[in-house]
Amino acid sequence: MKFSKSSQLFLVSSIGLLVAALLTACSITTIDYVFVASSSGIETYAVDSQSGALRPGAATVTSGVNSPVAMAVTSDYAHLYVANAGNNTVVHFAIGMNGELSPKDTVTLSGTPVSLAVNTAGTYLYVTSPAPPTSCSGPNPGATLTAYPLASGTIGAASAPAALCVPQYAGDTIVPTGVTVLANNDAVFVTAYDQSAYNPGCTPAPACTPSTANPGWVFSFVVGSGGSLAPAANSPYEAGVKPSALVSDPTDRFVYVTDYASNELIGYTILDGSTLSFLTNGPFKTGGQPSAIAMDPRGKFIYVTNALDSTVSPYAITLSNGTPTVALNLIGNQINPTDTEPVAIAVDPALGRFVYTANHLDNSISGFRLDPNSGAVTPTQATPYNTGLKPTALVIVPHGNHATQSITP
Repeated sequence: MKFSKSSQLFLVSSIGLLVAALLTACSITTIDYVFVASSSGIETYAVDSQSGALRPGAATVTSGVNSPVAMAVTSDYAHLYVANAGNNTVVHFAIGMNGELSPKDTVTLSGTPVSLAVNTAGTYLYVTSPAPPTSCSGPNPGATLTAYPLASGTIGAASAPAALCVPQYAGDTIVPTGVTVLANNDAVFVTAYDQSAYNPGCTPAPACTPSTANPGWVFSFVVGSGGSLAPAANSPYEAGVKPSALVSDPTDRFVYVTDYASNELIGYTILDGSTLSFLTNGPFKTGGQPSAIAMDPRGKFIYVTNALDSTVSPYAITLSNGTPTVALNLIGNQINPTDTEPVAIAVDPALGRFVYTANHLDNSISGFRLDPNSGAVTPTQATPYNTGLKPTALVIVPHGNHATQSITP
């Protein structure tokens, strides 16, 4: 069979269009950028929309980064803040459309920063540190929550330091572990433990002086005009033995705290905008040494990393009362293993379909696909993904051409 020249040209064109269409259909589409803090700097990874697999993104940033321990991002995903334990600083980076990070400004703290949070309005950055507080008394170092005003991402002078101390135990050493801000910007919550009361291996004086205080606490602060921070009624609230992390839901109704020492998830109902009341059917069982917690952008599911077990525990939230129930995989592994010692976790905001953990001892990220109906997770393609040494923190921002998920459960 012979073809005319015009027929041959038509055939070649058709084949070319078909190949192009197939290549386009199989092309990798980036939906998010994952930023990981490690001893190598701040690394960037791109998330594939279909598989959830990660691939290297923009170049690793080292400028101003010195032993990073925590990160936070603004709600418009334009600004990233990195807390550095090596030089007691918080560094501000602008986030480009393709995930590039550009260093902007830096503030130096009087103590080592521990955790960060930015309010939804993008007007304040909250930093916890074991810096001397302004109103606690006693021989031991205390801890502080400090608010920094933000103007187009730029960090201003500290405006509202607040002391973290326990009434009747003002001389105890308080160690902050996490901070979160309500979506309505009206209250800030901080997890901390009383080292004078929780000090495994400690023997009586003179080696140390045990305290009879409850060891674990959640501090609640009401945000006032000019960013002022005032303790909420009855704050602080008991929080197990060694609270390690916390998260609040997007409807400002619940707060959840992980207890590292008791292997539990503690739930609270938020009353009057800032006071806390225990969920009556809690606490809830986790794996060994829960270290980090995240919530999906719809406010329907909670994910907890278990550092001792190297696993992820998923929970589905009963929206009427906030009760978390373990979400079981219908097929496959029920344990949801990660690499060794996960210390940070986040859910992708673009689709709300992928969960990632930073694994401190294996220098890696583990990825999971989130079932939007049950909350259960299964491993993503080619997980785990290599990172720099000793990753400590992880945040995710959507790619510029993707909208984020609705936060209405």
